Amino acid sequence: MSTDNPKWAQGIIHLFFIIITLCMVVPLLLVVSISFSDEEALIRGGYKLFPEQFSLTAYQTVFKYPAQLLMSYGVTIFVTVVGTAAGLLLTAMIGYTISRRDYRYRRITTFYVFFTMLFSGGLVPFYIMMTKYLQLKDTIWVLIIPYLLNPFYVMIMKGFMDKMPLEVIESAKIDGANEWKIFFRIILPLATPALATVGLFIGFTYWNDWWLGLLFIDDEKLVPLQLLLYRTMNSIEFFATNAQYISGNIDLSQFPSLSTRMALALLGAGPMLFVFPFCQKYFVKGMTVGSLKE
Repeated sequence: MSTDNPKWAQGIIHLFFIIITLCMVVPLLLVVSISFSDEEALIRGGYKLFPEQFSLTAYQTVFKYPAQLLMSYGVTIFVTVVGTAAGLLLTAMIGYTISRRDYRYRRITTFYVFFTMLFSGGLVPFYIMMTKYLQLKDTIWVLIIPYLLNPFYVMIMKGFMDKMPLEVIESAKIDGANEWKIFFRIILPLATPALATVGLFIGFTYWNDWWLGLLFIDDEKLVPLQLLLYRTMNSIEFFATNAQYISGNIDLSQFPSLSTRMALALLGAGPMLFVFPFCQKYFVKGMTVGSLKE
């Protein structure tokens, strides 16, 4: 075998990942470019990676009435922070419990968690439980409680904690540590990669959710960001498709429909793009450790 073959193969691998990276980055750059483009230029020349005619009209339209937008940002940030912290703690506690080989009911508890991944009660019982029995309609907690536990994330956490030696726990017990101290002082610091990975998943779930708000929120002060953007998108779509039926002093030809949609997409997804790099170094390890059995 020629000594150049490994370098040649490595070059092919690098080229492959460069192409994959471009396939991910170029659409994002296109969204940014469209959001800063003039509407008439977009209609005339189509989408381009660099704005043909730079314009801030889309963002001026979105921020024309900033009170509701800022309020929705506050709701979503609160829900994401509180929900992620509480959900991550519960997920870690359950994952740690069913990973303990000295836990007598480990198998049946694991099956109980896994069983909920296959079946659910359905939308109608869920709605009745939240509104009639728990009385959570039009409260901030209705946006947090339904996503506190996800069985898939529990199984990821269990797979990671299965790798922790039982001898460490037994040694801590000999030194006088109780179960709570073992969990918070020993287990959680060792499970940082899994916590970062699962926490990122939970955070994305809370940040991107609009469905719970659509079902349970009528109070405008509790509308989350994604629901507000969803309503705005629907309004833009309505005006764009029914322009011929709308009369009055509104000049719909000057309304930045295309660029405003992209501006809304950036406002909704942008903050989480800055969170991911802080968890990136733990992400791969948290996803792979525990996936293989010895």
